[in-house]
Amino acid sequence: MLKILRVLSCRQQLSESLLSTKADVRDCLWRLRGYTSDRISAPYSIYKGKAALSLNPCLPTFTKLTSGMIVLDRRGSMMMTFMPAIGERKYDWEKRQRFALSATEVGSLISMGPKDSSEFFHDPSMLSSNAGQVRKSLSIKPHADGTGYFVSLTVVNNILRSRENFTVPVTIAEFAVMKTACSFALPHIMGWDRVTHQQYRGTVGHPPKTDPQVLDLEWEK
Repeated sequence: MLKILRVLSCRQQLSESLLSTKADVRDCLWRLRGYTSDRISAPYSIYKGKAALSLNPCLPTFTKLTSGMIVLDRRGSMMMTFMPAIGERKYDWEKRQRFALSATEVGSLISMGPKDSSEFFHDPSMLSSNAGQVRKSLSIKPHADGTGYFVSLTVVNNILRSRENFTVPVTIAEFAVMKTACSFALPHIMGWDRVTHQQYRGTVGHPPKTDPQVLDLEWEK
């Protein structure tokens, strides 16, 4: 009887706490399960006169097999988003273009020295009859005076007969932040943080459940 009274008392205290803070019950349940009802976004953004650039990690998604094993379903990436300027400190989000850096491309960015350049090419129809209809090219080139880099994106759409160009000058300090952020995020976009976590917990063969996330795809607005 005493145990029942204690349980009822705890439930009453919890209810009063929820009411006093006006908490959402569904949100509380998600948090108890280790999830949050809000998607978290914390991009690193660089705003310049003609365009803006933001860098944001997109985590991989996983799927559960009939055997119970959870395996990689979609690889993660470091999403670079470019927006053209339409005024002083104003940028057109509707005309944004994205470029998703793969793990290997992130490695190329991280390994760049002060005089190095990198170029990447993406074509969603590569190795098909529609190759070349829409293509994206990203280049990172050092300033001649060694004070930073030019990060440029060109998007050519032969279907719409359009060509878009974005160039964002990046200082040495800003580029250092980009490299450090990419180094930190790399194991996470590969999904390796999940693997090492399960091994640390001693649950090899039974990976932790993963809540699927809706990713911002490079080729969608």
